[in-house]
Parts: sequence; structure tokens; C-alpha cells
Amino acid sequence: MRLLNPGPVTLTPTVRDALAAPDLCHREVEFFDLQDTLRDGLAAVYDLDTAVWAPIVLSGSGTAAVEAMMASMPGDGARVLVIENGVYGERMTHMAAVHGIDHETLSLAWGEAIDPVILAERLAGADFTHVAVVHHETTTGRLNDLDAIAAVCADADVALLVDAVSSFGAEAIAFGPAVAAVAATANKCLHGAPGAAFVLARRSALTAAKTRALYLDLVSYCDKQDERGTPFTPAIPAFHALAAALAEHASAGGWRARRAYYRALAQRVADGLAELGIQAMLSTQQSSCVLRAYRLPAGVSYHELHDHLKAAGFVIYAGQGGLTDEIFRISTMGDLHDGDVDELIARIAEITAP
Repeated sequence: MRLLNPGPVTLTPTVRDALAAPDLCHREVEFFDLQDTLRDGLAAVYDLDTAVWAPIVLSGSGTAAVEAMMASMPGDGARVLVIENGVYGERMTHMAAVHGIDHETLSLAWGEAIDPVILAERLAGADFTHVAVVHHETTTGRLNDLDAIAAVCADADVALLVDAVSSFGAEAIAFGPAVAAVAATANKCLHGAPGAAFVLARRSALTAAKTRALYLDLVSYCDKQDERGTPFTPAIPAFHALAAALAEHASAGGWRARRAYYRALAQRVADGLAELGIQAMLSTQQSSCVLRAYRLPAGVSYHELHDHLKAAGFVIYAGQGGLTDEIFRISTMGDLHDGDVDELIARIAEITAP
């Protein structure tokens, strides 16, 4: 089965084989060596200095990493402005509420661009300490302008918390002075297996963090991992797979090469669908390289399209909320190739033929 959903992805044979690596005890040197490999490899994806940035590896989904960031990084007296233009921004708001963090929202329509002027106006004269934003909002495929948002935050002396779950490893991420932490996962653009996630936290920002959770306390993880330890039992097979995935990612040319590869596949999909009269929800310039949303073809429901493609060996993704009956989504992450895209388009042509 070829997965065209936004994670988990179709694994390469090398990463899948790594899941069967030898069993390890998480209190032995062999595991700590593996953990150090992951931390160094994650920092290397964007050439980060580990004296400035702490790579913190967690066991869980991307949501676990985002919640660890949201629960830990805002310290005492923090006030967070959460930007919402899709499901995952709204999820960050829910996290802030669950953990009792003082917060407000900048709520936009799903897929709407974030206007830096409006953000600057919202921050001006306010007492916000943090802004939280989703880099790639997979609800619609919108790639938010992280550089512009970070620049506004820097001007306002506000720290930025970034959900990069669906962009880390394939989109440009500038770890500039405003960025306090970036949360992501193994099983999207890095092509690892589900179960491993991580946060890259600015060490200076960690000094002001607050403990609001036991299992998801970033300071505890960072302290233990810096000492070659771990606070809890980790998902060791997923860690093995992430190590293999990071090695593949680096050897293939890093995030720039992966972005170029994704873009080529995504454009191949878009061109093929356009020939069938199926239009994208957002323009290429507004969309990430990872995923694009498309309008459902006339007379074909999502369930009909999904079931037809699944029978042919493809899994696509539905729209969410009010978009359920309007769009479908196709991601080009994972072990996918031109031939897979060509077959996909041919299968879609079968169900859309008059």
C-alpha cells in the first residue's frame, strides 16, 4: 500500500529493516549511543549548534512533541498568542487551555494567509510573551510564512513556538533569534517510523520553562539526555528507524534535496489532476512541498474516490470539518516515485471518466 496521507509515510526498506534491530535496555550504553546519534543527527538537519539548541527526543506522535513544547516552554507569567488557520493551530489552543496557560487566539479561516501586519498590530502594546504557530498546516496544505512571522516576533521581543511536525526536514526553517522551540516528528518528512518525536529547544529559553506535565516535561528530558540518560522507557524500535532515516536523509542531500524531490512529485500530481479538470484548493506558491489539497471532482464523493484508490493500492486523505465534502488531500512524503504518481493519476482518471 502506498500512503499518500500526511504521515505515517511509506517506509524505505532500510528504515523498515531497522525496526528489527537488536533489542536494547534503555539503561545501557548501547541505547545512550543510539540516543546521542539521534540528537546529533536532528541538530545536523538544519546545521544547529548543540551548545545553543537542545535536541530533545521523545516517544510519541508529533502531537506529543507539540504538547511538550506548549506545556513546558511558556514560563511563569507567560501569555501566549496562538495563531489558528487550521485544525492544528486550534489544537495548540486546546493544549494551552488544558495546561492552564494564559492565552488568546488570532483566529483565521482555514487556509487563510497570516498577515504579518495584523500580527504586529495584535502584539503591539500587548503583554504577550510567546506566539505559537503551525508552519505547515496540513488541514489545507498552507505553508505559513515562518520568516515573516518570526520577524514580527523579533521586533516585538516575543518568543516563537513552532509546530513543524509536517515541515521539518523538507521545508526551510530559519532558527532565528525569536524562535524558542520547534516541535516535529520522525514519521513525516524524515521518513522514520511512528513512535519517535522531538523538540529542538533553545537552551536559554529552557531556563525559563515551567513543569506542567510529568511525562511531557522538556526540562526533565533535556537534563537526562544531556547526561546520557532517559527519564522513561523510550520507543527503541522507532529510535532505530529514525537513526536509519536520518542517515538516508543526509546521504540524499538533506532538507533542500528532499524539498526539491517533494516539489517535483507534487507538481506531477497537480499537473495530472489539472488535465482531469481537478483543481487545487491553494496555489503552488501558497502550498507546502509536502501536501496539497484538491477540490473533489464533480459527481464523485470522497468515499467513492478513496475506496477506488485503496483498491488500487493508494491511501489518500479526506478534508476535515467543513471541508469534508469539498476536498481531498495528497501528500508526496515517503518512499514514492514518479511511477507511483503516474499510476495514481491513471486510477483517478478511471473514476472521473464521463
